Amino acid sequence: MSAFRVGSGFDAHRLAPGRPLMLGGIEVPFSRGLEGHSDGDCLVHAICDALLGAAAAGDMGRHFPSSDPRWKGAASRLFLEETSRLVSAAGFVVENVDATVVAEAPALAPYLEAMRKSVAAALKTDLGSVSIKAKSTDGLGAIGRGDGMAATAVVLLRRSNERTTSATENLKT
Repeated sequence: MSAFRVGSGFDAHRLAPGRPLMLGGIEVPFSRGLEGHSDGDCLVHAICDALLGAAAAGDMGRHFPSSDPRWKGAASRLFLEETSRLVSAAGFVVENVDATVVAEAPALAPYLEAMRKSVAAALKTDLGSVSIKAKSTDGLGAIGRGDGMAATAVVLLRRSNERTTSATENLKT
């Protein structure tokens, strides 16, 4: 098996009133939040899927299914911490994460550094290994109309010297 593995992730959710907007494990002040069985944090979900994909360990639906009442209203940062544990148990170290949130509003630039810190802490990696950007669609499509948000992520994992078990064997759900 290669010493390096790349994974990509994507997630999108509708915006809904009466919910906090959670992105990158932090709350962003806004009049609406993302719908979802959990807190709807599409950025964290995309990063989790990228990590799981790179480790050949499935996706979030496999490990954290919305049909499981344990995850109802759960903080997505919990998913990221558990995914980090799975990746580590599969014998990998996070080299870097590059993620993009696609949203028309609110302006996310003031919150990107806090998102980076939150993600780096959950992954137990250096801040310099995490890049988070924000883009708009300039009014194009459902995201441009403000109906929802999306996120993409790419990760690079490196094989560590301390492989314990496969990620799929290690998760007890």
